[in-house]
Amino acid sequence: MKTTEEKAIEIARLMVDGKGNDVVLLDISGLNSWTDYFVIVTVNSSVHWQGLYKQIKDYIKDNDLEIHVTNRKSPDGDDWNLIDLGPIVVHLMSDTARKFYDLEKLWHAGKVIEL
Repeated sequence: MKTTEEKAIEIARLMVDGKGNDVVLLDISGLNSWTDYFVIVTVNSSVHWQGLYKQIKDYIKDNDLEIHVTNRKSPDGDDWNLIDLGPIVVHLMSDTARKFYDLEKLWHAGKVIEL
């Protein structure tokens, strides 16, 4: 059985394979009680987001994960889409939103896991 870290790494690599830009995997397990990993990805468009979201949905079917929440942080859904998988939270963000929210800086105490 895969560990949560192995699943997070596989999801991050899926995002890379799906042409997600600047994919970062952060281990934040010691910093909060509600999740263990952030996968942060820059996307180019809503079509790009939809493609990556489909890859995540396909992945979770076989890996004992489920989508708890999907949030769109803008009216058209292009700026920031959060996919809560419980121990792993995927952030699909436009370049503008990524720079503005700067999650890597906000969660700077987290450990970056090299892909």
